[in-house]
Amino acid sequence: QVQLVESGGGLVQAGGSLRLSCEATTLAFSGYAMAWFRQAPGKERAFVAAIKWKGGSPYYADSVKGRFTISRDNAKNTVYLQMSSLKPEDTAVYYCAADRAIRRAVITDMRRADFGSWGQGTQVTVSS
Repeated sequence: QVQLVESGGGLVQAGGSLRLSCEATTLAFSGYAMAWFRQAPGKERAFVAAIKWKGGSPYYADSVKGRFTISRDNAKNTVYLQMSSLKPEDTAVYYCAADRAIRRAVITDMRRADFGSWGQGTQVTVSS
């Protein structure tokens, strides 16, 4: 199982930017699709973005498309989420997650249950 540690959350004003990082403590990181989810108070955990194990074909929730960018550096065992033009409704705990399957070909139909390893979460608060 992959162990994941997120960092980079914080408090930012609306319109600002933050970059989240998630470091994996396994040499097999490069074989797994990775994703970011978020959970706002009183709401279910929701998909934000995913990226293939090779690093291409990023996939985004409609609510963040054009504002967030997911990327990964397999040499550093790290996946990133660059968040720009932040809105108060982006306020949530952000979690990174690793796919249960290795070298998955298609990520656009992945569900939460497809991810077997989760980080502890990092709080992002956007003030208006």
